[in-house]
Amino acid sequence: MTRLQGNNPNRTILVVGTLIAVVLIALALFAVRQKPAANAGAALSADFNLDGVPYIGQADAPVNIVTIEDFKCPVCKQFNDTIEPELKTKYVDTGKAKIYTLVWPFLAENARLPTDDSKIAAQAGRCVYDQGGNDAFEAYKNILFRAQGDESTVWATKTRLKDLAGNVEGIDQTRFATCLDTDATAARVDADEKQAMDAGVNHTPTVFVNGKEVVNGSGASSYLAADVSNAVDAALK
Repeated sequence: MTRLQGNNPNRTILVVGTLIAVVLIALALFAVRQKPAANAGAALSADFNLDGVPYIGQADAPVNIVTIEDFKCPVCKQFNDTIEPELKTKYVDTGKAKIYTLVWPFLAENARLPTDDSKIAAQAGRCVYDQGGNDAFEAYKNILFRAQGDESTVWATKTRLKDLAGNVEGIDQTRFATCLDTDATAARVDADEKQAMDAGVNHTPTVFVNGKEVVNGSGASSYLAADVSNAVDAALK
């Protein structure tokens, strides 16, 4: 440790002044590091191109609900099983809103699985949509969530997806198999993925109402029906 020597008052003042300056600089740097970014915690906004994106509801419904999902996501399954039915009864069936499903297949790649079955499942959903439209896609989506395996394993293989598609009314299985085996819908799945990423989405499910992200007011890891309902009600005013 360096000690002050002698009784030189000028030297003492100089050292004390230097120490004060160092402390003030350190405090300023700390304050800058702790200051939140200007947009931290702000809800995302997005201008999605929803042409050709599967939805349920009336085409002229005034409110668009966009759910960003991965068929391998367990919280998406929870949303699909518990919240979407309530939203359907309250808003879709009454003509107030329609619900789009924009698939962002990222979990398999994120987990570094040997096969990207998130993307394969997304392609399968698009193959069903090409044949049967919105109703067939919604039916297949529900089937996929019911059949959902562990997100850390490869369960959505092409063989399994073909078997599950056999439960969708009106789907030609040969045509579906050809669509899936040739990756015919891969480009559209990539385009959907790009829309999600361009919007700044970093988790599934993420829900937007008329282009504005619904913020989870509960602080939990998943949405409450009230979170989405409040956003839809505000959009209807």
